[in-house]
Amino acid sequence: METGLKNDFQPTEAEIAHLRDRAQFVRLETIRLIEIAKVGHYTSVFSAAEIFAALYYDVMTLSADPKWPDRDRFLMGKGHAAVGLFPILADLGYLSVELLNTYTRLGSPLGDHPDMRKVPGIDFSSGSIGHALSNGLGMALGGRMQGRDFTTFVMLGDGEMQEGQVWEAALGAAHHRLDRLIAIVDRNGYQLDGAVDDVLGIEPLDDKWRAFGWEVHIVDGHNPAELTAALRRAKADRSRTKPCCIIARTAKGKGVSYMETEPGWHLGYLDPSDADAARAEILSQVI
Repeated sequence: METGLKNDFQPTEAEIAHLRDRAQFVRLETIRLIEIAKVGHYTSVFSAAEIFAALYYDVMTLSADPKWPDRDRFLMGKGHAAVGLFPILADLGYLSVELLNTYTRLGSPLGDHPDMRKVPGIDFSSGSIGHALSNGLGMALGGRMQGRDFTTFVMLGDGEMQEGQVWEAALGAAHHRLDRLIAIVDRNGYQLDGAVDDVLGIEPLDDKWRAFGWEVHIVDGHNPAELTAALRRAKADRSRTKPCCIIARTAKGKGVSYMETEPGWHLGYLDPSDADAARAEILSQVI
């Protein structure tokens, strides 16, 4: 496993505990909001909870103003995980906590997928898989042309690797040597129709990204220390002359044991007793 990390990028024990707490917060709030909607993407959020926490509570440069032009950008290819991002935006003060209670209700700006026209802090309206990296390329190139120093982060699902537009964008980003562009692949192994490599095999994924001209690191996507160190290093590295891809090995449904082994939970609903049991299991895990 390639990491190429240096010790000076390692978070402290206190920082790791905080990131674990925030990932737990994301999982619990996802259950609560899906109880309002009566259907949702639990497992797609649970695999990415530590990624969300590392980015928004440690790595990304943000401000109280979600439209600050020098902020770091974040785009999701797997926009169906937005239910896990909205609570973070409320926690950061970009939207009210009360607004979360309207999730998916008629007239609410908070839908199953994020809408950048309606939700402060959302940088890309995603939903149709495969477009995020192209838009991230454009943002990174635009930032360079404007002389700005922000970093653009793009989180992609591993099933999304089957989209041709992803690889066109990968070629373009390498051609333009977009060193301020960082892709994160949530490699949880499953997509809507089953195991990713049964639907259309994507391995060797790291070699493919390298062949397209990217620097690549593979990390445990549920290990806050390893994940955060990789993201910190990728953002801080000014010697790199190419975009960076971090492949985060994750488990779809991480945190609720039966969801980790059942791909049918890509979209579903927990009845009240099952939701209580899921919360109890998440809360029982060590922070």
